[in-house]
This record gives sequence, C-alpha cells and structure tokens, in this order.
Amino acid sequence: MRILFLTQWFQPEPFFKGLPFVKALQARGHQVEVLTGFPNYPGGKIYSGYNIRPWKFELMDDVPVHRLALFPSHDASGVKRILNYLSFGLTAAAFGPFLIKKPDVIYAYNLVTLGLASSILRTLYRCPVVYDIQDLWPDSVMHSEMMKQSILQSILNTWCRFVYRKASHLTTLSPGFKAELTERGVPEENVSVVYNWCDEKHLSMADKDDAIISEIRGKESFVVLFAGTMGIMQGLDTVLDSAHMLMKIEPKVKFVFVGGGIEQKRLEQSVVQRNLTNITFIERQPPEKMNTILKAADVLLVHLKDTVLFRITIPSKIQAYLFSGKPILMGVQGDSADIIRDSGAGKVVKPENPESITMGILELFRMSEAERSVMGKNGRKYYDKKLSMQAGVSCFENIFYRLLEK
Repeated sequence: MRILFLTQWFQPEPFFKGLPFVKALQARGHQVEVLTGFPNYPGGKIYSGYNIRPWKFELMDDVPVHRLALFPSHDASGVKRILNYLSFGLTAAAFGPFLIKKPDVIYAYNLVTLGLASSILRTLYRCPVVYDIQDLWPDSVMHSEMMKQSILQSILNTWCRFVYRKASHLTTLSPGFKAELTERGVPEENVSVVYNWCDEKHLSMADKDDAIISEIRGKESFVVLFAGTMGIMQGLDTVLDSAHMLMKIEPKVKFVFVGGGIEQKRLEQSVVQRNLTNITFIERQPPEKMNTILKAADVLLVHLKDTVLFRITIPSKIQAYLFSGKPILMGVQGDSADIIRDSGAGKVVKPENPESITMGILELFRMSEAERSVMGKNGRKYYDKKLSMQAGVSCFENIFYRLLEK
C-alpha cells in the first residue's frame, strides 16, 4: 500500500506520530511518503541545518520527505499561530500535487488547515483521506485564548464541518471526541477511536543522570512530578495553591515541574513571591532523559482547566506516564479520568480544586510503596494492551484496508 503522510510537523521536531509511525508502517510492507513543513516546533524558530525555501527533499532513515515553506511561529500570538497553520496548508495545496507519487490512501494529521490540500489530492488521485483528529477545531483554538470570540469563529466552524464531512474517515483520540463529531453531523461509522501512544523508544532508554535525580528527589521527599507544557490551559496556579497547603500539612511532599511554556516564568515568579519552598522547576529535558526523570518521581501529575472540551480530551502525557509504570494523580475529568479508573493506575481528583488535589496527594503519600507499585504496574499493563504503538498501528492499518475495499 502506498501511503501519503500529510502533516505540518515531522522529525526532527518532537512528534510521536512522525518517523516512528512511518517506520512501523514500512515494517509492515507499506510504502510511505511524507509531505511536511520546515521544522520549527515548539520554539517557533527554524531548526539549525534548515533554511526556509519553497521546497526541500530529504531522505530520512529511508523515508522520502518533502518539506514546504511555512511561517514559523509558536508563541502566544493567535494571529501568528494561525498564520503558521495556514501557511503550510496553502503551500501543501499549491505544491503537493507536483511533488508526490500517486498514493493509495492519504493520512492527514490533525490540522483542519490541511483540508484544502487533502481535498485537492483526494480529487486528483481518487484515493481516500483519513483525518487524524487530535484537537477539536474550532473549540481548541477558542479555548486556548489564541483569539477572541469573533466572526472568525463562525468561519472556522463552517470550514471544520466541511473538512470533517469530506474526509473518507476520521480517527480521534477519545470516545468523547467521537461523540462530539457525530453530534456535528459526521456519520458514526465514519469515526474510529484510535488511542495515541507515547515515544516508546526514548522512554525505554536508561540514560541515567544522577544530578537530575538528586535535584528531583532531594532529601527524604515524596515527589509529585508534572512533566510537559506549562501553558494557560494547564491551570497550574491550582497546583501552586495545593503546594502552599501541603507545606503546612505534610512538609515531605515536594512538587517538581519539568518542561517549559508561556506560563513558566510567571509561575516561577509566583513561587518566589509566595515563598513556596516545596516547588522546583527543571528546564525542558531531551527525550532520552525522560525515562529516568519520570521514574525518579513517586507520583506523576496531570492537570488541565475544568472545561467541557478537556473532559473529552486525553492529554498526551497520560500515555507516557502509564508507560513509565508510576502511579498517576489525574486532575482531568471525563475520558482521561476513565482511563485511570479502568486501569487502576492512580487517583482521580477534581481539576482547579486545590483541596481535592491536596487530599489525593495525601492519600497516595499514606499508601505503602507496594500499593503504589501495584498502581504503576496496572498502568503499564493497560498501556501495553490498549495504547501501545503496535496496537495503534494495527488500528490504522485496518482502517486503510477497509477504505480500499470500498
């Protein structure tokens, strides 16, 4: 089977469904060609070794990759972020048909701004398009405060409905997303839930860093670790409030934030102003160190603001946390909470509720190490069975074959 992999992001950007996914498809005998942009995520600057030009071809680990020009940006500016998305969508539509070989199926990753390109390619080559929906547009754009409510929301909503209905098939990351898409008019049989997987290769590495472990663990501490993006929608002020409460209730509890984002500096300033001595920030680390970092914690924290959208979202860090085999404190309602309950991998608390988070941490703190270990093992078993890359690739492969049989 010839598969066109249409995505704005690809390696060397940190993209879990990029090169590893393509290599897994190749290992099953499929030919995959990639149409993508110049690497600039997450910093919004073009990576060293690349210069923006109309088109560049490279062979990456025996994978043919076509890179097209885009407007690099990934900051808090809604206008710049939209320009980033639109620019690649337009160049893919304009140049894609002249660069790629005829595919049997097109896999388009996430952005509805790829709708024009995928529609043109689908019409030109008369092949099915599978859209992998990771963010529910336009909801995710509006909730992220990238732009204010305006006529643009109406335009985006109309365009999204067009893209969703024109796709041959949609895959999505959660049951809640599927339900929402069917409510918007997409036939239920045209939507499949395919859970995301994590970066299994890097999370299996044992790149031990004693200095980082020491920084995380401290002395006789019970470590609650948050890894990933520190943005507006993570609602991490609530976690700071919980840390303030726990300074008095249980001084052994320590919070560690690993990563970066537009809220990091403000959060660090707040920690200093409030004299929260039980919080440590560690800069974003390379993927090969994350296994060591996650395993150094006692509990791994997930937290998002309490919105309707996030109740049907499964943050990508959940897969990495489950894979690591550590207990999870889940501060997200809905589908994410269901995974923790079904797997027995941790505790569920109310988001944006410092009292609930504090009580959840204390429950885990007061458990024996053996009890917490069982939770971690439960999570890893659940991941291997339902969320692993091989499970996901098999789902996509079955969808591709079904579409070709029609």
